[in-house]
Amino acid sequence: MMEVVREQVDGDIIISTKKELLNITVIHQYLSTQSYWAGNIPLEIVQRGIDNSLCFGVYSQGQQIGFARVITDFATFGYLADVFIVEAYRGKGLSKKLMDFIFNLKELEILRRIVLVTRDAHTLYERFNFKPLASPANYMELHRPNVYKNQAS
Repeated sequence: MMEVVREQVDGDIIISTKKELLNITVIHQYLSTQSYWAGNIPLEIVQRGIDNSLCFGVYSQGQQIGFARVITDFATFGYLADVFIVEAYRGKGLSKKLMDFIFNLKELEILRRIVLVTRDAHTLYERFNFKPLASPANYMELHRPNVYKNQAS
């Protein structure tokens, strides 16, 4: 996998692609208990996702307060996933700063298609030129929304 190391500092907010800064406990806790898309996700699955993705951490005073990842081949396709800012830091424009950082990476500018799935953040992603599928009939999915329920420990 291509390694991309970038960092942006804005006051006390740092956005970084350095995986060694990621706090897997914070990420797992949010995804498994607060996200609507990955409830009960096992820690080892979160770690595998991080290991195989381009990851972005958002930090304030050394604490992880946000996360996103792009699953990509770095050639033609990317899938934006697991985007969150912890509740105490919402409403401060951090999700927009995170998306700016992600979509200004030269390694992602060449991708022909980037997709995502969201239930409630359409206006955020529309700012970055995401639109509803032009040809939804062309897309298919194998969706297993409860795949982690039976694996909960």
